[in-house]
Amino acid sequence: MPNARPDTQQYEHLLRADIPLIDVRAPVEFAQGAMPAALNLPLMLDDERAAVGTCYKQRGQQAAVELGHNLVKGEVRDARMQQWLEQCRLHPEGYLCCARGGMRSHIVQQWLREAGINYPLVEGGYKALRHYALQAIESRAKWPMMMVSGNTGCGKTILIRSLPTGVDLEGLAHHRGSSFGRTIVEQPSQASFENNLAVTLLKKSEAEPVTLVIEDEGRIIGSRHIPESFRENMSRAPIVVIEDPFELRLERLKQEYFQQMSEAFLSVSDEETAWKNYAEYLHHGLFAIRRRLGMERFQQFTVRLDDALLAQRKTGTCDGHLAWLAPLLEEYYDPMYRYQLSKKADQIVFRGDYSQVEGWLRDKTGGQAN
Repeated sequence: MPNARPDTQQYEHLLRADIPLIDVRAPVEFAQGAMPAALNLPLMLDDERAAVGTCYKQRGQQAAVELGHNLVKGEVRDARMQQWLEQCRLHPEGYLCCARGGMRSHIVQQWLREAGINYPLVEGGYKALRHYALQAIESRAKWPMMMVSGNTGCGKTILIRSLPTGVDLEGLAHHRGSSFGRTIVEQPSQASFENNLAVTLLKKSEAEPVTLVIEDEGRIIGSRHIPESFRENMSRAPIVVIEDPFELRLERLKQEYFQQMSEAFLSVSDEETAWKNYAEYLHHGLFAIRRRLGMERFQQFTVRLDDALLAQRKTGTCDGHLAWLAPLLEEYYDPMYRYQLSKKADQIVFRGDYSQVEGWLRDKTGGQAN
């Protein structure tokens, strides 16, 4: 048997290095919050965990442990063992993790040891990692920040992703922040979103503060809240504004919301289902702002949207969508952005087109190591 690696409390190393974690909590626990590098291979499924919990309350710990062993035995135990063993072989550098580094991870660790594999666990488990992640957000929320603003389609997200100290909050939240913002990937839980943010921040610098570059967001991205301390610093940060030509913005939006989104839906389901889901996505986004548009304008845009969908499916071109997208920008999104930005006019430190803003930001932050 190979020499055993020790159990660990090196939480920053685990998170910064994306060390694989075998998370043996029940699926319902994992769904409520998990670390980015964790894979859920539970010791007990949700119904098994619930039964053991009920037994613990009614009959005590010993009876609960006995029930757990009875529920996870024979073929059930063998099947789960095979998954753990395979993950251990794929990632010999990884660790086991349960809720608090207690009984469940120790049981799996013992079973693996009996199978000839020494695999360490995270002391304190997910709870300790979660506590460390929240502390990381709190400490890095005090770092200097620079907000990137501009009208829809000016390439804010593209720019932020290209910078060494850029933090793509929308990417972490799996949402683009507008009524058309959802993606084909479900948003993470609030806790997982915060964990993802913490890991991203840890990777930007080990200790020395750097200037974080972030999109000028509201408090909520889709249905996920930006942590309050982080959001407070964002609200006071200097702002740079991208001012790109209208036609260039339309082209970016056409690619992102129509070409790429239709391809994404087609990549995960059959053609009929994909087009149905793609149409529903666009209609849902338009419906969400119907009151602000006014019902007459909403109906007009809906007709144009349906015509564009028919043309796109028939010919493959997305150009028909510009018949409703262009006036939507002119009448709704652009005035809204101008109004919001006017309230922060004293925070604006630079304006320019995409390349000018990129150059300015790289000059200010590009020398900082990530």
